Amino acid sequence: MLGARAWVGRGQLLPRAGPSLAASRRGSFSRDKDRSASVSSSVLMSAGGIGSRPSSTPSAPQRVPNRLINEKSPYLLQHAYNPVDWYPWGQEAFDKARKENKPIFLSVGYSTCHWCHMMEEESFQNEEIGRLLSEDFVSVKVDREERPDVDKVYMTFVQATSSGGGWPMNVWLTPNLQPFVGGTYFPPEDGLTRVGFRTVLLRIRDQWKQNQNSLLENSQRVTTALLARSEISTGDRQLPPSAATMNSRCFQQLDEGYDEEYGGFAEAPKFPTPVILNFLFSYWLSHRLTQDGSRAQQMALHTLKMMANGGIRDHVGQGFHRYSTDRQWHIPHFEKMLYDQAQLAVAYSQAFQISGEEFYSDVAKGILQYVSRSLSHRSGGFYSAEDADSPPERGMRPKEGAFYVWTVKEVQQLLPEPVQGATEPLTSGQLLMKHYGLTEAGNVSPSQDPSGELQGQNVLTVRYSLELTAARFGLDVDAVRSLLSAGLEKLFQARKHRPKPHLDSKMLAAWNGLMVSGYAVTGAVLGMDRLINHATSGAKFLKRHMFDVASGRLKRTCYAGSGGAVEHSTPPCWGFLEDYAFVVRGLLDLYEASQESSWLEWALRLQDTQDRLFWDTQGGGYFCSEAELGAGLPLRLKDDQDGAEPSANSVSAHNLLRLHGFTGHKDWMDKCVCLLTAFSERMRRVPVALPEMVRALSAHQQTLKQIVICGDPQAKDTKALLQCVHSIYIPNKVLILADGDPSSFLSRQLPFLSTLRRLEDRATAYVCENQACSMPITEPCELRKLLHQ
Repeated sequence: MLGARAWVGRGQLLPRAGPSLAASRRGSFSRDKDRSASVSSSVLMSAGGIGSRPSSTPSAPQRVPNRLINEKSPYLLQHAYNPVDWYPWGQEAFDKARKENKPIFLSVGYSTCHWCHMMEEESFQNEEIGRLLSEDFVSVKVDREERPDVDKVYMTFVQATSSGGGWPMNVWLTPNLQPFVGGTYFPPEDGLTRVGFRTVLLRIRDQWKQNQNSLLENSQRVTTALLARSEISTGDRQLPPSAATMNSRCFQQLDEGYDEEYGGFAEAPKFPTPVILNFLFSYWLSHRLTQDGSRAQQMALHTLKMMANGGIRDHVGQGFHRYSTDRQWHIPHFEKMLYDQAQLAVAYSQAFQISGEEFYSDVAKGILQYVSRSLSHRSGGFYSAEDADSPPERGMRPKEGAFYVWTVKEVQQLLPEPVQGATEPLTSGQLLMKHYGLTEAGNVSPSQDPSGELQGQNVLTVRYSLELTAARFGLDVDAVRSLLSAGLEKLFQARKHRPKPHLDSKMLAAWNGLMVSGYAVTGAVLGMDRLINHATSGAKFLKRHMFDVASGRLKRTCYAGSGGAVEHSTPPCWGFLEDYAFVVRGLLDLYEASQESSWLEWALRLQDTQDRLFWDTQGGGYFCSEAELGAGLPLRLKDDQDGAEPSANSVSAHNLLRLHGFTGHKDWMDKCVCLLTAFSERMRRVPVALPEMVRALSAHQQTLKQIVICGDPQAKDTKALLQCVHSIYIPNKVLILADGDPSSFLSRQLPFLSTLRRLEDRATAYVCENQACSMPITEPCELRKLLHQ
């Protein structure tokens, strides 16, 4: 631990410390696990404890806007009418703090964060607290999704000096931006076992006035320690560790934490973590004939099936909620994030490739149906998220999950029709309630609903297989499937009349890149051109609205304006490493799905820009932010964890391997080796924290397959060979279409393509590894046999 534990507001520790479900309900966890309450400091303060979610009456809203009214971020705009003299992150705030010698109060969150709403309502709308923040501090609001660099730096401090972290994240900084106290959610006033936000502010104000030199010294000491602890470099190492060793250790760590009954890798709360599922699928492929390989496949498929049957999936409107508050995947935290939809669409598509079960492909299609309907801008971009909270009825105070939950009475009224042929009197509503576990008293345990918001309500979760439900009532399985589908559609239509959750209409380049991958991979696997067209529209949106042609740089954000317009902040928020890495991945996936080489060309240009802006020429690997953009921040980090989203360095390792496969450029292979070497110590210490990077390490040491299809892109035989490749799970490959044009982009990159010929003027496939190609193949069945070897 760095520094000293200070005091606790609401008192929630990391999940491994075993908080009650009530305590972990509705938080926002750091990295991929949101938190809502510890406070850390480099100065010791009084102790506190655990408390339940507070209920308070908000102050009357102040209708005079502060300077956040000029911002574009939906999160910042939510605070534009607080009686707080808020500043956005920037030089104006820093100059004021230095000139007036005041500490900076930095508050970081995002627009669909439940506990951010709570703190805004309870504290930031409070006149007295607003006066304290405005008079004694320089108060700065940051949208963590706009400025992930700011979020990561200060979250590193909070996590290092306390037992956890999360959002809202509240950190007090010196005028030179060095942190000295940090925490998450605070209730407004003191309780029996907790310290309120107003008390915290008064204590920090007094400490600053009385012990400023001590605070500054402690802050410098902690910052120095964090710099040393967060350093990632090649050091004296020349090569990365053994992939076989890292693979085995990562699998063993996952196996030890696996939930045999419900799938997943923790007790509660439970997160989807697609990076873990991706690792397990890759591990299965390289260990197919072993017991561990079979085990890895079973773990991933069972987890995906249990998630899809659980309440974490929206059975009425499709898509997945953020995480489950319980072990059974039943009661979710209801917000829906774009990055989850993007990655889960790929995971379910891969599950279909591996298992052949249409259950998984149906889930993938449902996810994309939800995104197309609810998270898509008409110009092709994708919105960030939908909130967990919404009013049960218009004019009422928002409650979490109100849009998604049902009473028995509502379902009975919507589905009163008798079911013909059942062995007992049965309505469509009763059939649906039996199958999805609805009860008169509600199926939400009080331990998961400490504030009583979900009393008498039900979250749909599949309790029985179709076969069991059909047998229970003496019905045909197809008839039950049809009746349930029709019932869900009626619920969906009825739900349209409810007040909708807040939509965060901010569009982020990184998450749009993930979504391009989601549509492209799913479309290619399922042979659905419509989905590939969505991916193409997303890529065109990125190029039109989030790319600066003059500098070759990506913009981090844009926003949905009125009338369908796309707006930008001034000056623009430039892209971070994750924006480049995720967009490049999306473009490579889109090239393989569409065979449009223009997307591959753009990916190469973006990778060049990424290398120029973020590569660490001394230590290897990529920094998360540009040096200039992060000027003044006490740390410049390299993200070292694959969490809810993969680390941008992990994705970059894969991208560099694939780009080398597409172009033969040795520099990219060298960078990949250097990156993997730089992260060697992190992988050795806790491989399960970097499963996506361990996957990249394996791909590097196993050698990439170049699958070349020579043929006319529009010809049926060419498409048959391409679809054969897409239908098989082969993560460690590049798929290349050689159309016979020696002047084409790929022919210029890979001269050996001109030596590959069509056999008898038919579309012909070659599988190449280590500068050697297979015999020519013209039949999809023969290609399938070769690729399965």
